[in-house]
Amino acid sequence: MDRKSGLQKGIVLTLLGGTLWGFCGSCGQFLFQYKEVTSNWLVPFRLTFAGALILLLLSIKEKGRVLDVWKNSKGRKDILIFSIFGMMLCQYSYFTTIQYSNAGTATVLQYMGPALILVYTCLRDRKKPKPYEIVALCCCMLGTFILATHGNVSELAIAPQALLWGIISAVTLVVYTLQPADLMKQYSTLLTLGWGMLVGGLVLMLLMRPWRLHPVMDIQTVAAMCFIIFFGTICAFYFYLSGVRLAGATNASMLACIEPVAATMISVIWLKVEFQMIDLIGFLFVLSTVFIISLNQMKEEKRHEFKRKAA
Repeated sequence: MDRKSGLQKGIVLTLLGGTLWGFCGSCGQFLFQYKEVTSNWLVPFRLTFAGALILLLLSIKEKGRVLDVWKNSKGRKDILIFSIFGMMLCQYSYFTTIQYSNAGTATVLQYMGPALILVYTCLRDRKKPKPYEIVALCCCMLGTFILATHGNVSELAIAPQALLWGIISAVTLVVYTLQPADLMKQYSTLLTLGWGMLVGGLVLMLLMRPWRLHPVMDIQTVAAMCFIIFFGTICAFYFYLSGVRLAGATNASMLACIEPVAATMISVIWLKVEFQMIDLIGFLFVLSTVFIISLNQMKEEKRHEFKRKAA
């Protein structure tokens, strides 16, 4: 496969993965609105079954290597931290935000994550933020302020629970993104995700005891859960990660912005959610963060590549 066709395939796969994630959030909203489902029921089952399926598929493909992550103390510690403070909390807070608001708003609030990653890396490396990083952070803060207040500082425009869980989902996205770096260098990304989902799901099972909850169980509930587990989790992650490999991480991070767009459009068309123009303006400010960061990182990568070739 030549570079051009590989890039085109990567773009398609990344867009498909992001769209499936957006549809997954809307399916969760459908279950919350019409089937008496809560995040305490949905997320434990989603993570447990999706993680188990991924590991089952990997065990067929890679045979005995599936347990490698548990064979040394550092691997065990890292996978437990990622499972609980990354995967479990990130997914639980995201779906809880949907429960208190809607899929579009929850997804956009989670997209504060890249700005928080900027803050964290600047503090960690003890470096001053670059001008574009300051602009990105200001856009993120302004967009969140608009979404939360609609410009009226005296009252919130969304449920306080939605804002709180949305901020938690963005914070835990930082852990979810940065913490498993060493794991993914030593083990495959899918293996890390599989164990992260399974362990996180089992911990939530013990904490939430979802078998004691009784949502409406009919063909629609089963179909929505199957979509969330198979297409919205396994296929979405596989397509996105394949897109990252072919199109590059910077391109993929920009293309993944299709997720909040898809979640918003599906919420409007399917679930009849009404957004005001000021909501969409807030969305644009938050999402512009990703483009500002990615485009400038792309310029820096090209500059470093040019210097390397010239040396």
